[in-house]
Amino acid sequence: MAPRANWKGYLKLSLVSCPIALFPVASASERISFHLINRETGNRLRQQYVDSVTGDVVEREDRVRGYEIGKGDYITFEESEIAEQALESTHTIDIESFVPRAEIDEVYFDNSYYMAPDDKVADEPFVVIRDAMRESGMVGLARVVLYGRERILMIEPRHKGLIGTTLRYQYEVRDDKAYFDSVPDLKIPAEMLKLAEHIIETKRGSFDPSKFEDRYQDALVELIRAKRAGRPLPAAPETKAPSNVINLMDALRRSVETETGRGQPAKAPAAPRKESARAAAKKAPARSPRPKRVKKAG
Repeated sequence: MAPRANWKGYLKLSLVSCPIALFPVASASERISFHLINRETGNRLRQQYVDSVTGDVVEREDRVRGYEIGKGDYITFEESEIAEQALESTHTIDIESFVPRAEIDEVYFDNSYYMAPDDKVADEPFVVIRDAMRESGMVGLARVVLYGRERILMIEPRHKGLIGTTLRYQYEVRDDKAYFDSVPDLKIPAEMLKLAEHIIETKRGSFDPSKFEDRYQDALVELIRAKRAGRPLPAAPETKAPSNVINLMDALRRSVETETGRGQPAKAPAAPRKESARAAAKKAPARSPRPKRVKKAG
């Protein structure tokens, strides 16, 4: 079954345009999900919209959108009134500018979408836009209306297609100073850094998403299987709280020993040592001999 597009429209670069479709990169369909059930009847529960004052159920045709201008005071809008404000970006992704990818802070990244041509006529202009972007090494910035909001869209080549990533607006991103300003500027001893760097080196690897399993999802699957088969439910895994670090240097040394090379205690890097007086003396430039004193004749 072909994936279903959640947006269709046009990709536009100046006077060049082509019909495209957007497909969400991520899928939640494989996740375990639960429904709310009436314990007594075993029937599934259904959510309803209820008037907060009268308690009456409000049917779909009687629901309108409202913006609160005061306590309990709303301006109401029909769906048609909101739809009339549709922007060009509702149907067209117009690339407005190009910037180096490195200039976009990843804290602004939101959701990603695969972009593909929506018919055969679109293939050639789509490939032209894709290849031109690839050659320039730049990413495009555009706007698109998704889920009732206009969003900034960063567009970049990916394999044979394009990928669009919605970006958060500046007002949506919290200033990191509020969280990091309290972190003190500390001068860490060189030996501590060497030990920490050694631990990092022993854990070096390559990113392989197949190595990461959703352990919580697996536990839920096993729970469902046990319940369905009438078996005893799996025991909850034991969790140990991390111990408080009392001596950081000692914890680092023990960590180095733990991150072993297959049973052999890992050899910690030598800490920088002060030069001995004898070694310093060997390195010192040779002094010219002092002239001998001559005794004066009496």
